[in-house]
Amino acid sequence: MGNDVVLASEDQQILTLTISRPEALNAINAAVMRGLHDAFEEVAEREDLRGVILTGAGEKAFVAGADIKGFKFEDDSLKQLGQFGFETFSRIEQCRVPVIAAVNGFALGGGCELAMACHMRVASSNARFGQPEINLGIIPGYGGTQRLPLLIGKGKALELLLTGDMIGAEEAKALGLVNHVVAPGEEVAKATEILLKVTSKAPIAAQKIIALVNKHYYNYQEGLQAEIRQFAECFQTEDAKEGVAAFIEKRKPVFRGK
Repeated sequence: MGNDVVLASEDQQILTLTISRPEALNAINAAVMRGLHDAFEEVAEREDLRGVILTGAGEKAFVAGADIKGFKFEDDSLKQLGQFGFETFSRIEQCRVPVIAAVNGFALGGGCELAMACHMRVASSNARFGQPEINLGIIPGYGGTQRLPLLIGKGKALELLLTGDMIGAEEAKALGLVNHVVAPGEEVAKATEILLKVTSKAPIAAQKIIALVNKHYYNYQEGLQAEIRQFAECFQTEDAKEGVAAFIEKRKPVFRGK
């Protein structure tokens, strides 16, 4: 299970998946997405597992976004990227056992979206959350426009999506984005504590609860598909090309509304 950039370990029927690209602040690339997809495909087939923890390697980041440098501007390529991300994150969201994101630092862009696809989130006090895609002239492509309003409400979600601002762990908890805030380095321990409590309960009942809560929100699947299409469309604009170039060149972008 896992691969070179998604490391897997097990203890007490709990699987821990660690995204390990610390040199890139654990940014999501094709290998990370494939590792997550394959890992959760295997989780779905294993009746012995009772929970999953998802975290990032190092102390700086959970996942600091998608690897922008690996993006291609071809429409079909971006649609495929968005669709595979949709399928992978849906596997996480619909996992039959509880999945907790142990957020140890930056959870930005695709990292915030990955955390939101999990059933619960435990964050270190130095964690930072945000959807900064608008700063690049693009939109979230892995569910950010759909899951963020579900968790924190329409008004605040729009503010964060439209400004690209980051928020800290305590604000994220107050908004309902995060379940618990702990001292740095204690996220996995807290997530394990929660999952061990869940494993003491009836497993069939727990699985049904997850499925039924997910069912309540299934009407947003159409919105997720619309996000994939419009994510790809954004990359055809001059603003997106300018935003990505400015990010790579570490300068302020000049957007022209084209």
